[in-house]
Amino acid sequence: MKELVIISGKGGTGKTTITASFAALAEDKVLADTDVDAPDLHLILSPDVKHEESFKGGHYAVINQEECIACGECRKLCRFEAISEDYKINPIDCEGCGVCVHFCPVEAIDFPQRVCGKWFISETRFGPMVHAQLDIAQENSGLLATLVRQQAKNLAEDKGLDLIIVDGPPGIGCPVIATVTGASAVMIVTEPSPSGLHDLERVWQLAFKHFGIPCMTCINKFDLNLEMAERIEKFCQQNNIALMGKVPFDPKVTEAVVNGKAIVEYDTSTANIVAQMWEKVYTYLQTL
Repeated sequence: MKELVIISGKGGTGKTTITASFAALAEDKVLADTDVDAPDLHLILSPDVKHEESFKGGHYAVINQEECIACGECRKLCRFEAISEDYKINPIDCEGCGVCVHFCPVEAIDFPQRVCGKWFISETRFGPMVHAQLDIAQENSGLLATLVRQQAKNLAEDKGLDLIIVDGPPGIGCPVIATVTGASAVMIVTEPSPSGLHDLERVWQLAFKHFGIPCMTCINKFDLNLEMAERIEKFCQQNNIALMGKVPFDPKVTEAVVNGKAIVEYDTSTANIVAQMWEKVYTYLQTL
């Protein structure tokens, strides 16, 4: 089973639009969206949810008023000042560290798990998909990303499918690390700008230099700055990063997204370029 993760150094580079096109072109695959903080692959694929579960990550403290003796120990130790004078805990301020639970002399503080979001198994017009949504201001996005990946693998095994395509989160933080660890290959979507080159280098260092994961790249909207596109291409050559394609700026891409479509569902030259890029990516995956 091969797992292709598509990531970028920042949001807005076209990562999800490329993923949606690959989803349309690939056969025998499971799709996954591990950008659990701000998922948007579902906006293009319009999934029909078949299974839904709550995601629990981390804990929060709750004082049992009947058992509390108002000794003040918890208020003294709480560095987040989450406990009021009448010994009630503000769930927003509580960071779930558990110090108050551990040191309460009468064990009057409960420590239940916090419901942080939901994850889903759905059907799309391009095949099965696993995705999730973290609740507002909740943490443990890395843990939820890991859960989504595991469910996608389970689904692929159950259905006898040999490919997983993951729409990963942007950046180099915890959810990205949770998404790329153990993947077969990573494709980095970048854009022709100084920040695009900088972000490409950061993500490549994380994926390849640190985790040893083979890396490919795609330059999206390359014709908006040909000089920077050339610099990015040179960087890829110097570091043996496989450049799979250069996608031109095309207003049809925006039109496709607005209409909930992948660009390859439109009859445009850009669709042909993306299709050719997928053939290169698929061939590359078979060599791993």
